[in-house]
Amino acid sequence: MSTFFAIFIAIAAIVLLALLAGGILGFAAEKFKVDSDPIVEQLDALLPQTQCGQCGHPGCRPYAEAIANGEAINHCVPGGQDTINKIADLLGVEPLPLDSEYGVEAEVKKIAYIREEDCIGCTKCIQACPVDAILGAAKHTHTVIVSECTGCDLCVEPCPVDCIDMIPVPITRKTWHWQAPQGVGSTPVRSSKLIPTQQIG
Repeated sequence: MSTFFAIFIAIAAIVLLALLAGGILGFAAEKFKVDSDPIVEQLDALLPQTQCGQCGHPGCRPYAEAIANGEAINHCVPGGQDTINKIADLLGVEPLPLDSEYGVEAEVKKIAYIREEDCIGCTKCIQACPVDAILGAAKHTHTVIVSECTGCDLCVEPCPVDCIDMIPVPITRKTWHWQAPQGVGSTPVRSSKLIPTQQIG
């Protein structure tokens, strides 16, 4: 009986210590919680999440934080003018043209394509891809996961055999997006021409 009682006491002590430690951790997490800046969250949601680094930051969220701290809004090449306009609307500032120092906006979205017959399996493109969109292993052929590729172009330069091409994404019902005419969803375009309406009743 004494052995059973000792085991019970030991288990009870462990449970109490676990509850105490959990309570302390929970209190500390709530007490010292750092609230994220809502404007950073909104800016990050507008950026294309290519994580390409063309803006001079290691990813989209760091650039969103930089914009919130006053950096120019026109450094995102993959997002292009459309993203710049959305950020300007969110911040209530005038939209700027894309800064050509960071690149030129592509007219057509492109993704990486690896010519597998030329691939030597060096893994340099895998290491360069910021979104893990390239599948492969050392000394084995690599391939691009099309649905994950953001078209950031970072895998092309490291390839020692130049077997990676950036090819246009074909327009399908899934990839086509309607472009809202000017004024739709924001400020209507003023026009001197009125559309005639028929009197009802």
